[in-house]
Amino acid sequence: MTIRLPDSKGGLRAYEPRPEPLAVTPGSPFTSRTVFSAAHVVADPYADVSPDSPAAVDWDATLAFRRHLWSHGLGVAEAMDTAQRGMGLDWAGAAELIRRSAAEARAVGGRIACGVGTDQITAGSLVDVRAAYEEQLALVEASGAQAILMASRALAAAAHGPEDYLEVYGHLLRQASEPVILHWLGPMFDPALDGYWGSSDLDAATDTFLDVIAAHPDKVEGIKVSLLDAQREIDIRRRLPQGVRCYTGDDFNYPELIAGDEKGFSHALLGIFDPLGPLAAEAVRVLDTGDVAGFRALLDPTVELSRHLFQTPTRFYKTGVVLLAWLAGHQSHFTMVGGLQSARSLPHFARAYELADGLGLFPDPKLAEERMKNLLALYGVTQ
Repeated sequence: MTIRLPDSKGGLRAYEPRPEPLAVTPGSPFTSRTVFSAAHVVADPYADVSPDSPAAVDWDATLAFRRHLWSHGLGVAEAMDTAQRGMGLDWAGAAELIRRSAAEARAVGGRIACGVGTDQITAGSLVDVRAAYEEQLALVEASGAQAILMASRALAAAAHGPEDYLEVYGHLLRQASEPVILHWLGPMFDPALDGYWGSSDLDAATDTFLDVIAAHPDKVEGIKVSLLDAQREIDIRRRLPQGVRCYTGDDFNYPELIAGDEKGFSHALLGIFDPLGPLAAEAVRVLDTGDVAGFRALLDPTVELSRHLFQTPTRFYKTGVVLLAWLAGHQSHFTMVGGLQSARSLPHFARAYELADGLGLFPDPKLAEERMKNLLALYGVTQ
């Protein structure tokens, strides 16, 4: 049996779906690496909303997906970029997501870290930015989750130079009750973050970023670097104070960064580990045994899919993530908060399906095939 898929040139090609999924089983947390999956949210498809409306979330399906990730030993990075912060999910929705997911994590013993940003304001002074961060930090800490200090559009707009970043982050780190994860999100994920840390020169920005950490090493548990530049991440990793972890956010080069070298390795906090969750968990358990080659053999073939989902414009990778969650049976529909299901083309969807199916990511390949055929039919593609 074959399915006809559109290609990028306007034609159709035959694809034979994989008959069986990759055999993976849930398991315990890992011993050699700390691994977070940045998880997506499931929209309520019956809500009468527009792209400008507050997000309508299907809480049952959203929390069920987090239980799925926890069952495979992964931590959940909540209310991050993958959850459409600032792209369909506003602060009110993110706050509710944090409260619900943190409670669920306590109930099942899952690890969780939650994003702290400033998205309750669109602009303002440095005082306003600091207050917005403080409000979100207080909520995350009250929930019992670890805090991830996210990059702020409002701070990028208000700051005049590196000294403003040093002041704002220094204040927040002194105030934090527990060590946090610092997040550097590059402009390929959010153009409004260009020039973060006070400079568009990445060497200068890196120096400021490291100055923040060096001034408060006891308050920084780790950093997440999302620049899609493997060598820069390695260079930053080697300059970190003793005890501060590097969590890769590089969805293009994660296998080599997690595997590491003779001078160290990265842990992981990745959006691609939303669709790759069970396979990624299986690979890390192999790495736990010291089998780097076996780890790479499992994870290297996934990079083509990740690079496809995160292709330019990278910020729309969430659309492919949710598509794959629907095809895998984790939700009953392909609807996204903010209407973001329209952000990628049909050929993009077709290639994502083909690559994911080839990896064995779909627990029920037949269900995935039927759903893909339904999507194709909506676009006028007959089989």
